[in-house]
Amino acid sequence: MDWTTKDIYPFSAIVGQEKMTRALILNAICPSLGGLLIRGEKGTAKSTAVRALAAVLPEIEVVSVCPFNCDPHEHERLCPQCKARLNQGLDLHVRKRKTNVIDLPLGATEDMVLGSLDLEYAVKEGKRRFTPGLLASAHRGILYIDEINLLNDHIVDVILDAAGMGINIVEREGISYVHRAEFILIGTMNPEEGELRPQLLDRFGMCIQIEGIEDPDERVRLIKLRERFDRNSTDFIKAYQDRQNSLSQKIMRAKEQLPHITISDKMVQLCSILALDAFVAGHRADIVIRKTALAIACYEGRDEVTEHDVNEAADLVLLHRMRMPPPPPQHRHEEKERAQEEPPDDEKKKEKEKPETQNQQEAEVREDQEVEKKDQEESERSLSHIPMLEKVFPVGDAFKVKRIQTERDRTLRKGSGRRSRTRTSSKAGRYIMSTMERKTNDLALDATLRAAAPYQKRRSREDVAIAIEDSDIREKIREKRVGNFIVFVVDASGSMGAGKRMIETKGAILSLLVDAYQKRDKVAMVAFKGDRAEVLLPPTSSIELAHRLLEDLPTGGKTPLPHGISLGYQIIQSYFHKDPHIYPLLILVSDGKANVSQYGGKPLSEAMEMAEEIKNDTRVNTAVVDVEKPGLISFGLARQLSLQMGARYFKIEDLKADTLVEVLREDLLV
Repeated sequence: MDWTTKDIYPFSAIVGQEKMTRALILNAICPSLGGLLIRGEKGTAKSTAVRALAAVLPEIEVVSVCPFNCDPHEHERLCPQCKARLNQGLDLHVRKRKTNVIDLPLGATEDMVLGSLDLEYAVKEGKRRFTPGLLASAHRGILYIDEINLLNDHIVDVILDAAGMGINIVEREGISYVHRAEFILIGTMNPEEGELRPQLLDRFGMCIQIEGIEDPDERVRLIKLRERFDRNSTDFIKAYQDRQNSLSQKIMRAKEQLPHITISDKMVQLCSILALDAFVAGHRADIVIRKTALAIACYEGRDEVTEHDVNEAADLVLLHRMRMPPPPPQHRHEEKERAQEEPPDDEKKKEKEKPETQNQQEAEVREDQEVEKKDQEESERSLSHIPMLEKVFPVGDAFKVKRIQTERDRTLRKGSGRRSRTRTSSKAGRYIMSTMERKTNDLALDATLRAAAPYQKRRSREDVAIAIEDSDIREKIREKRVGNFIVFVVDASGSMGAGKRMIETKGAILSLLVDAYQKRDKVAMVAFKGDRAEVLLPPTSSIELAHRLLEDLPTGGKTPLPHGISLGYQIIQSYFHKDPHIYPLLILVSDGKANVSQYGGKPLSEAMEMAEEIKNDTRVNTAVVDVEKPGLISFGLARQLSLQMGARYFKIEDLKADTLVEVLREDLLV
């Protein structure tokens, strides 16, 4: 859609979103930054800002009849059609126009985005010809994807590949075509409606988090400005025209000056240090910070990048790439312990000079500390062996949980829901691509016609407009969201009462239950304590019933972990007989300790064997929520169990959706 023909709210009149407008301008100055992802709640001017940006960008010169918006002055970068015209000695007619904003619809197919066979030409001429897609229209402009997190991941992959390379490569239906696709990629999303995969997030050069304005005076000012625009948009735009022109000229000067900006080795080193401090993966962050710092210095009219420029660039580039620091490798611990045990040479000399009595006293203190540590460790191990009276703990506070998303699979499923994307065997769902396989009897008319079109001359028949043979028929591959069948396996043994862990655990399970209700999941619940596990809640959609049972769940006794895992898995296997289309997710909530065997062996070994059996069943997705409290002694059994099970691993505090965001904000502000 061409937004230049409509009355667009002026970019310079946007109130209170300086970080967003600044990031958009930097991408306009240097389109190779990799685009911008804007995360924020509804009604925060995300779409308004993107569409307003095009109005302040300088006009560009294009070849008037070219569908790829070729630059007539860069002959080496012309599309094949323009090169052919040039080689034939024909003039490339030039015209000026505003920068395009191409709006990508959520229902876009691969053909719409990449381009496809020219069906009409193929039918008439019996030859193949390429029809450009949205990536061609976006060349030298802006490609805007609203609610990018709701777009099919396959389409997002295709767009990001083109944005990263600057070219679009089409290999399909007998067509091989390559054209330039250099555009400013802007994506907006509301995190409440789902997240993007980390692999896709990293491909965006910048990411910012925006919120509504909290200052009442600024909110009133925003309302009045918008009211003036709605009442008379023409006069409002004229009132801001000088500011728009000034901003446009500033962007133009910055683009021209960008190649001449310098950055010292010290500032480049700072880019890498900031990236390392954020524990980013790979080197893309370092490169984009450097580029962004250059663009900032250029926009501010400086000839050289300063430390402030690098810090501002890091704020824009690192938010979506930052990770929690990895645990130190085992050998570092060993080296540290050796260093503590073996003091430097000068300290060794002092040790020799100490009186024997003092050395003997210190040795006795160390021995006492070791005995105390062993006693504490032994008491922790045997805690669950001590018979405990059952106690009912209250349910802790609920919170918004981090997205627990199962992997997308290729199994054809039925059903409905809002959690996992899956292929569907019904004719409901989004049409994502076509296939030659004949399974669903869901005809893909467009793909079938394209497959048949090049052969129409040789198949010419008077009784039909288009002759279609069996080999031309294509069927639709559809995708939709379905709910999961979630089985909670909950540790209710006596060790869960230590430090009132069960209160937090019940709060986490309640939060997961609320999330399950929102995603239209079925749930079941298994609790294990004493000498066995039991089914508290058979498969149901009643979250209220699950909540009541959770409130009344007592805590106490030993830990029959193997039986709990086994019973949870049995429920899933039984439900497969009833509904083979289910998408099961087993969530184990435990510290991983076990002291009651199911078959007479070692309890922990039995639990590990059961975990491996579940891992080998590719139909079942798993997650482990570790409720072990951090402290001096940590066994890490739940993590070991998650690795053995091939499960996603969460510490109970990491389930909170806002935890990671807050950590990132704090790190960026330091």
